[in-house]
Amino acid sequence: MTDSRIALVVGATGGVGGAVARVLLVRGWKVRGLNRDPAAASRKPGGEGIEWVRGDAMNAADVIAAAKGAEVIFHGANPPGYRNWKGLALPMLESTIAAAKAVGARIVFPGTVYNFGPDARPLVDETASQRPTTRKGKIRVAMEQRLRETAAAGTPVLIVRAGDFFGPHAGNNWFTAGIVKPGVPATTIRYPGKRDIGHAWAYLPDLAETMVQLIERADALGPFEVFHFRGHYFERGVEMSEGVAAVVGRPGSRIRGFPWFAVYLGAPFVEMFRELIEMRYLWTERLELDNRKLLAFIGQEPHTPLPDALRTTLTAMGSMPGVRAG
Repeated sequence: MTDSRIALVVGATGGVGGAVARVLLVRGWKVRGLNRDPAAASRKPGGEGIEWVRGDAMNAADVIAAAKGAEVIFHGANPPGYRNWKGLALPMLESTIAAAKAVGARIVFPGTVYNFGPDARPLVDETASQRPTTRKGKIRVAMEQRLRETAAAGTPVLIVRAGDFFGPHAGNNWFTAGIVKPGVPATTIRYPGKRDIGHAWAYLPDLAETMVQLIERADALGPFEVFHFRGHYFERGVEMSEGVAAVVGRPGSRIRGFPWFAVYLGAPFVEMFRELIEMRYLWTERLELDNRKLLAFIGQEPHTPLPDALRTTLTAMGSMPGVRAG
């Protein structure tokens, strides 16, 4: 690997974008990050080593300028706090598509499980129908359809789909919203779903390593490829919270429920709460990602043992008792 290989990461201050940027840097890539405030972005945890370029993901000209010389554009930009997905998500993706076409880059896109309706569950592979019943799911399907059209027109696309994120510097995610509060020792541990219903989690360093392995085998990829990342899947979803309790030295401690009643009470006034309610089905119905295609392609899915992954995550969050955040 040489420094001549360039990747632009749109959303490099986010959880998955930041994780991908760090793996690319370790593997010798030159990584650019697009941000409206490059100085502030460079000071954030994980921002070191990235060449920060001033720009707005909503502005195609900014993304095209930042992508000069890149062979990969990772699109990890998301509307903040679940707000205005309809107005922001597709326009930001169009900027990335324009840039990829302009410089001849491959688009890499992190897929979600929002795309799938009840007919596709419980075990979902890459060929499953995408008939979601939620607004956000329909937007994600529209985004992937736009990427499929882009690939058919000559710009290659790679999508890697995963469950809920957790890990160091993971940004907004269900682990910090629904299981452990960041910034304080993990003495109160929650679980937001039905405890005996399966749930899929993706440890960000493992997911990022998987994505970069696929990126570096671009010659073997088709023009439009989708892979499913299994990650940490639990038949009993509450095992994630039980794992946290064990790692912080409180095995067998009480796992509290999530205050959904407060979310419902606040929903008329808070857009993010309305979005959380719409996606609640993912905590009450089983959805497991089938990764057989990925295993056939790369041989083995990167997989950090859960205790190690949780210890690293909790330490970075400032939630590991007796350990200062890194």
